[in-house]
Amino acid sequence: MEVQTAAFWLVAMLVVLALAFDFMNGFHDSANAIATVVSTGVLRPGQAVLFAAFFNVVAIFIFQLSVASTVGKGLVMPGIVDTHVVFGALVGALLWNIITWYYGIPSSSSHALLGGIVGAAIAKAGASVLIKGKILETVLWIFLSPLLGFLMASLMMVAVAWIFRRATPSRVDKWFRRGQLFSAAAYSLGHGGNDSQKTIGIIWMLLIATGYAAVGDKSPPAWVIICCYLAIGMGTMFGGWRIVKTMGQKITKLKPVGGFCAETGGAITLFLASFLGIAVSTTHTITGAIVGVGSTQRASAVRWGVAGNIIWAWIFTIPASAFVAAIGYWVSLQIF
Repeated sequence: MEVQTAAFWLVAMLVVLALAFDFMNGFHDSANAIATVVSTGVLRPGQAVLFAAFFNVVAIFIFQLSVASTVGKGLVMPGIVDTHVVFGALVGALLWNIITWYYGIPSSSSHALLGGIVGAAIAKAGASVLIKGKILETVLWIFLSPLLGFLMASLMMVAVAWIFRRATPSRVDKWFRRGQLFSAAAYSLGHGGNDSQKTIGIIWMLLIATGYAAVGDKSPPAWVIICCYLAIGMGTMFGGWRIVKTMGQKITKLKPVGGFCAETGGAITLFLASFLGIAVSTTHTITGAIVGVGSTQRASAVRWGVAGNIIWAWIFTIPASAFVAAIGYWVSLQIF
């Protein structure tokens, strides 16, 4: 009985740790959804985070659990995951998020978690336990999501410029200040729908490993879904202001029409990825979209040095979080 009680509290602690990661994900990535509406002056910061958090949670009614299934069952072989692997994965992802938030670097919480799972699983049983097809698919989307965001946003900017070529700049600005509310809502839906499911997936993975859920279950318990959506919404509401400045102004100067096109292009990419069950980075997606908007004006409108630093952070995220996760796995063996 004492052993069962201890095991229950260990699982409960890991669930809380996962929800802390989910909160930090929203906190870290709130800039993705609100940077454009804040930098263009459409919403004040306090209004923007409440707006984005609301649509993060509303996403629970829109998206299927395809991404959660990928994270929970599709990255490592069944039977490999245990409480030590989950602990290492969450520690690796959380520490990387805290470091990049502190330095204002818009890195990917999604790929920090992916790196954490990979690092902890390899530390336990070697690289052979990875489901390489899904890993490679996710890595491929590291490059595809910003490219799609770039393409969608730049095409929208060109289309908008042609459609409204006879309108005065002040009128265009007025229309798109209103339009940005819709595009920001769409992006926040995509953010909540894709990112919250990654935490749902890792909690689901934990529950299966510890016998609280079955491998054949089509979805995790309802409380997991509700808690994860609420946690990411709360994280977004508190906001990661260090990253807002980088995303909203340092890459390129945005106007409402540019913010609308960036958010809409990014939202389309996120909806597509969530439909396909692919865990993409909302950070990568919106960064690509913002660069796409800036590049349609002129190449010099984009601060390529800042964009280059962000790309280096993307490349470094998975190996860095994997390394920390491997250490976390070893520490877990000593503690639990």
